[in-house]
Amino acid sequence: MSEKPAILILGGTGFVGRHLVKLLASTEQFSLIRAADKNLPTMAWFDEAYTTLFKTPPVEFKMANLANEQSVEKTFEIGEGKQFDYVVDLASTTDYGKEKEFYDDRVLKIVSVCGAEAKKRGVKRWIEVSTAQVYKSSTKPATETAALKPWTLLAAAKLEAENILKKLEIPMIILRPAIIYGPGDIHGIMPRLVCGKVYQYTNKEMKFLWNEDLNINTVHVTDVAKACHYFLTNGTLGEIYNLCDSGKTNQIKVNKCISEIFGIKTGFYGSFLSNLARINFKSAVQDSNDEHMQPWGKITEENQITKTPLSPYLEPELLYHNEYCIDGTKVTTTGFNYDVPELTKDLLLESLNYWISIQAFPPI
Repeated sequence: MSEKPAILILGGTGFVGRHLVKLLASTEQFSLIRAADKNLPTMAWFDEAYTTLFKTPPVEFKMANLANEQSVEKTFEIGEGKQFDYVVDLASTTDYGKEKEFYDDRVLKIVSVCGAEAKKRGVKRWIEVSTAQVYKSSTKPATETAALKPWTLLAAAKLEAENILKKLEIPMIILRPAIIYGPGDIHGIMPRLVCGKVYQYTNKEMKFLWNEDLNINTVHVTDVAKACHYFLTNGTLGEIYNLCDSGKTNQIKVNKCISEIFGIKTGFYGSFLSNLARINFKSAVQDSNDEHMQPWGKITEENQITKTPLSPYLEPELLYHNEYCIDGTKVTTTGFNYDVPELTKDLLLESLNYWISIQAFPPI
């Protein structure tokens, strides 16, 4: 009987990483599931189940600076002449609104160092989790061959990271997800949900820029984890696959869910007022963020929440009129099926309840 493979997950304690570790452990297919990350499990906003999971073989946590060659070399070492069969890269930052140099360090340096080590050790397959923000904004769903025009600095760095790995000629599959949401989400849909709590507290109408039909397409985190696992042994090497549910999530769909969850009125400023705001866009968004942060501080204080990664702060570069409209059907031609077809109120409640369970979000 052949020995079970070993897998290395870069960024293993992160949002997608923890869900992938959970899925891989449940399959009992792996001799070793090593989650490498700069963040210790105790600092990663785990609930009790994840804390236990990361202490239970074959799961193994390894603290690592994935931009440092010596640290990465140790991260890839198993011993006894063995090597990792698979690597899934979830390690780069998910922060928006930073300078280019930040992404050079937190995206490009990591993929360069880790990619070179994987190449040296003959890894059988590398799964690169990129982003669908690399496509040019369009109301037509972007396929994998659509025009490329990254509309965030993070996406520009992710696209460059893809090209670095291609030049290394690593056996690789690239996944480009839409907005990822689900339990543990911080940067996807959660900022809008936190805003919903703020407007419930202030008893005001919550209004977002642009129109209700602006696309903000989504994919559930469990489907992203499922795809990472699936493409370890399926799909065609060198191919790119988008990940996006069939629910055609747009602003009104999210707002309706938030309205029902928090019992608030929601709306939109429309194109005219939003375009006026573009004259001094960053300043307008900053003023809005300032209005959100003060009541959020009061909410957390009144609910004895001393630490939380959640915030109603919305990065300006995410609020420009960019259509996040993605065609996620190519993956289904390989035999992959999405388990979560669309975003719903209950799924957003599940996301909120995760944070409530670890005292990082107040009761609804």
